[in-house]
Amino acid sequence: MKNIRIKDIALKAKVSTGTVDRVLHDRGNVSEKVREKILKIIEEMNYEPNFMARALGTKKVYHFAALIGDPGVDGYWNDPKTGIEKAAREARQYGVEVSLFIFNPYDADSFVKKAEEVTAANPDGILLAPMFYREVIPFFQIWKEQEIPFVLFNTQIPEFDPLSYIGQDSYQSGMVAGKLIHFGNPQPPSILVAHIDEEISNSAHLTKKEQGLRNYFAQNNLNHHYEIIKAELNRSNYAKFVEQLDTIFEGNPQIQFCFVTTSKAHEIAKYFEQKFITHIKIIGYDLIPQNLYYLNKGLISFLINQNPLGQGYWGINQLIDHLVFKKEISAVKFLPLDIVTKENLNYYIDESMLYNRL
Repeated sequence: MKNIRIKDIALKAKVSTGTVDRVLHDRGNVSEKVREKILKIIEEMNYEPNFMARALGTKKVYHFAALIGDPGVDGYWNDPKTGIEKAAREARQYGVEVSLFIFNPYDADSFVKKAEEVTAANPDGILLAPMFYREVIPFFQIWKEQEIPFVLFNTQIPEFDPLSYIGQDSYQSGMVAGKLIHFGNPQPPSILVAHIDEEISNSAHLTKKEQGLRNYFAQNNLNHHYEIIKAELNRSNYAKFVEQLDTIFEGNPQIQFCFVTTSKAHEIAKYFEQKFITHIKIIGYDLIPQNLYYLNKGLISFLINQNPLGQGYWGINQLIDHLVFKKEISAVKFLPLDIVTKENLNYYIDESMLYNRL
């Protein structure tokens, strides 16, 4: 199909290209009769603006801030960081600059300090993982007052009207885990729901995962048959972490499934390996190297892929589409709930790189 230009619309409407441009950008100084004529021609010709050409033609520089966890503290954040950096490289030609603000994902004070730095920088747009619910709310209110659009990833908090959310539906991922457990063992087992290294009362996404799991059994009239044991575990003191696990599994020998709501399924798998526990199946999240290692060894049965690289990449691109290309942005961009096993892992990762990344 021929690309429709502003010049083509102007020729058909018998007006100047400047008049068409004023109509397209709603700048006024055009009579209502001429405006309606141009809009009708635009509709008839199926004109679509060339957003990229328009962005290349402007000299405006857009400053974005990305507020993410420190990959040096938790390897999960390597992929979002890589995705953000990839999007930033591609967007340089449109005058986009992205600055990273890195916080300790296990320290709320660190998050607050970096969020304050983001606010002081007064960026045009913000991408962030709002891990600490209580601490992030005041910043949402400040950014709203300053009219700074912000995109969320990793954790969905819709009640404060972000520009967009990129990531998985945490609740539905818990439902998927429930179905995997049900189909994996129709005879009602006990299930351990393990939250590792997180304060659950301040982590909305983990609460939603657990609720999704519980509601799967409730909606299928199975909740009275499946016993769910909840544990909040912390690895800051590893000896105490192991002691907690000893108490749980020795006191609940009926446990047959372990649902780990964070990317730390490998910690449970490592414990099982050390204790020679082979009868308990593990379901976890994220294709980080440690998890892939135990998936290949058969100690982790399923990983739900949250595509953190894509979350970072598309998060920046949502800001670009909104601010640079002036496009309409969907409030939610849910990513697929991929279920990864040892058998289909090669479709998600280059196996030759697997052990080099450990």
